[in-house]
Amino acid sequence: MNEFMPVTERFTTSSGIKIEADLWGPISDRSVLLLHGGGQTRHSWDSTARRLADIGVFAITLDLRGHGRSDWSKNSEYELSQFSEDIVFVLEEIGICPVLVGASLGGLVGMYLEGRMRPGSISALVLVDVVPNMNVNGAERVKDFMLKHSEVGFASLSEVAEVLAEYNPYRKKPTDLEGLKKNLRKRGNRWFWHWDPTFISSERNEKNPDMRNTQLLNEVMSNIKVPTLLVRGKMSDLVTEDEVQEFLEKFPQSDFVDVSGAGHMVAGDKNDVFSGEVIAFLNQIWVSNI
Repeated sequence: MNEFMPVTERFTTSSGIKIEADLWGPISDRSVLLLHGGGQTRHSWDSTARRLADIGVFAITLDLRGHGRSDWSKNSEYELSQFSEDIVFVLEEIGICPVLVGASLGGLVGMYLEGRMRPGSISALVLVDVVPNMNVNGAERVKDFMLKHSEVGFASLSEVAEVLAEYNPYRKKPTDLEGLKKNLRKRGNRWFWHWDPTFISSERNEKNPDMRNTQLLNEVMSNIKVPTLLVRGKMSDLVTEDEVQEFLEKFPQSDFVDVSGAGHMVAGDKNDVFSGEVIAFLNQIWVSNI
């Protein structure tokens, strides 16, 4: 198999949800599971997964339920426990105990998975711009952006690019608009985000409130014993310096990296720097050169 071309598989979980995943390279003990943030898809990790596969690490990227080409929950079941159940199923099917790299929502799933649902499922945790006590204003800004166009969609890919550039000025506007299609679905003549809007609306109307339950998140984080790294975008308004300081005081065993020139979407804003920091962390915990 070409090491730069992943194999796509679909897993039907015990709850009936189908999860689509890309497997990068041959399965091995040196494995990394990359979980995207809310409103993203597995393709947000493609550059990092390709770089990991190139150095002999088995990488998995997948679409969380309600996102990308994985199933949407008919009953808007988007609690951390339900996301985590899907991940447990996939990991058991593949038969690995990976390092989990989770951005935003993916990081919360990693916390819950290791800190409550199935301790020992992962060998280490990388939290990408997410902590239990997130900045409320920053978090609400992200949700507002996600919901703003969820019902009406976009008239063109160019409009999508303009909206993204306005929201995230740290990232260069894409010249190849075709790449945006990985995060969109076309219905009729309009483009829509490739995720279930009830993922956010159900959290706001109290059906799935656990993602903003700071007491719960701090409890599960306090149970985590595996090596942990927090990677923050230096210009993030969701994890500010105050939230970082609070996190490191509560969990002093954690390592920390600040990525200059990046906002909340750290891996997309500064992918080379981000991937390099993840690889350095892997080197540290695997105690060998890769």
